[in-house]
Amino acid sequence: MRNSIARRSLLKKTLTGLGCAAVMLLSPLSLQIAHAAAPEKDELKLGFIKLTDMAPLAIAYEKGYFEDEGLYVTLEAQANWKVLLDRVITGELDGAHMLAGQPLGATIGFGTKADVVTAFSMDLNGNGITVSNAVWEEMKKHVPMENGKPVHPIKADALKPVIEQYKAQGKPFNLGMVFPVSTHNYELRYWLAAGGINPGYYAPAKGDIAGTLSADALLSVTPPPQMPSTMEAGTIDGYCVGEPWNQQAVFKGIGVPVITDYEIWKNNPEKVFGVSKAWAEANPETHKRLIKALIRAAMWLDENNNANRQEAVDILSRPEYVGADAKVIANSMTGTFEYEKGDKREVPDFNVFFRYNATYPYYSDAIWYLTQMRRWGQVGEAKPDSWYFDVAKQVYLPEIYKSAAAELVAEGKAKAEDFPPASDDGFRAPTNEFIDGLTYDGRQPNAYINQFKIGLKPDSLL
Repeated sequence: MRNSIARRSLLKKTLTGLGCAAVMLLSPLSLQIAHAAAPEKDELKLGFIKLTDMAPLAIAYEKGYFEDEGLYVTLEAQANWKVLLDRVITGELDGAHMLAGQPLGATIGFGTKADVVTAFSMDLNGNGITVSNAVWEEMKKHVPMENGKPVHPIKADALKPVIEQYKAQGKPFNLGMVFPVSTHNYELRYWLAAGGINPGYYAPAKGDIAGTLSADALLSVTPPPQMPSTMEAGTIDGYCVGEPWNQQAVFKGIGVPVITDYEIWKNNPEKVFGVSKAWAEANPETHKRLIKALIRAAMWLDENNNANRQEAVDILSRPEYVGADAKVIANSMTGTFEYEKGDKREVPDFNVFFRYNATYPYYSDAIWYLTQMRRWGQVGEAKPDSWYFDVAKQVYLPEIYKSAAAELVAEGKAKAEDFPPASDDGFRAPTNEFIDGLTYDGRQPNAYINQFKIGLKPDSLL
């Protein structure tokens, strides 16, 4: 990676030195772009966590899409999500691969208070829930079977009697997730609650941010790459994480992924590309160009029915990116997913980077996260529907995305039909494609929260 960055710096210096001579050789389209507003900042450092879904950043770098936009990027792996967020806030990073809940959590002041925004959703789906071999052996007794194999999706109903056994023995049942405002936390809680298991509440007003009040299962933070070894050591009994760390448990023979997030909520939004609000306001042209490069990367990852995925796997397996065995990454990235060892099934949409308007920053996606923050007590008091809309519009910036997309269409690098129509209002259609069959309509957040049997009601207080 170091050599690639040096080569890109040399390219930049060479073009700068050519000056007018280089401009005379440009095509008419290139000349138009050259005369467009210049990026306010062209040397950038972007952060990521070693997960498969950082792929748009790696591909935009490796395929030269950042350079096409006049941007010279360094990609840098971060130790954990908190460090990554803090470095974006302080300006040490210009932007980063983020948990979708991080810009929202920061904006409303759960954890670190800061103004963080996003104009790009990085992917749909991509997570799973894995349990230890010992837990799986007990769960299997309660899972319907067909032709000797478990019937999917496996509901948390099958885990409930196992947790009850732990309680009877006076043992806590511990599960790992990656961060308090992570998709993984909310997906794990959603799955558990749908099976009658209370994952616990947060009470920040009382100084309790552990999220374990009244919990049947105790959820705690574990960094993604450490999930398999932490479970193998017996510290946790299972976890929810992105790839390749579910498949790693299968390859190591230490655990069994029991469900994917695609089965919990079909085509759920996952990561975003986040920047500080101050950075976005100071660098509007740079921001737009970054989004253009990332859109192109996402298109490349999904084009021709995922034809490029094996090449993406080879890139991601490098130590500077995800650094996991290519076979482990390929298990999910190329459209399959292995549950119990040997039980590999077709899941073509396990990782989606561009299909289904995956990259568009929908307000309704933001509002879903906020409803879960309220459901579990991270938002400690009742809020009117208007509050959810206002926060979503502070954090999600579809106008920047639309501007980037329009330029790609004008440049012949994308088609207008690849994107939502100009009239789109930022809300996906209501959906009931959840494990519990409940309907989510982003325009009615409080009515949605009121449907859940387990969780705070809109006007509840702890």
